[in-house]
Amino acid sequence: TTGHILRLNLAAELTHGMCVSNLAFQVACEMGLPPETCHEMAVAGMVHDIGKLEIAKYLYSREPDPLTIEELKYVRMHSSLGYEELKEQGYSDIVLQSILYHHENYDGSGYPSNLRGDSIPLGARILRVCDVYAALSSDRPYRKAFDVSTVIELMIDEIKNFDMEVFLAFQRVVHNNE
Repeated sequence: TTGHILRLNLAAELTHGMCVSNLAFQVACEMGLPPETCHEMAVAGMVHDIGKLEIAKYLYSREPDPLTIEELKYVRMHSSLGYEELKEQGYSDIVLQSILYHHENYDGSGYPSNLRGDSIPLGARILRVCDVYAALSSDRPYRKAFDVSTVIELMIDEIKNFDMEVFLAFQRVVHNNE
């Protein structure tokens, strides 16, 4: 049933958020950021996709066909929706900016604002790397999880999306956890 599918997807989102949170905390620590900032990155990682809850109301009531262009545009709003949802709830600016811009690519090709390079908040650059890793290393309805070495190869193929300093710290974290 639709409700059953929704529960399964919410469980997957929770697991994804925990993975991104743990990685973001470890990467921030590896980069030598202050302990408070490392904690803020853990918080941001946990709630970075909260905007998907609003989108889920619509998407999980539809047929399981591929998304249309209009639906993809709506899904891309999740970072803005998450920011709007949390901005009046006492979250720090680091957390809010990280959530809002976590789909910006270092080369300027991301969304929602096509920010480039260091104009992307550092927290968002950290979340970007951790989010991609968590997505590729997890089972999805349409594919099985990739192993760690394949995930790293795929990410290197798309290195233009990532801040190199963040990516190198991320690689050290992943290799130390193996």
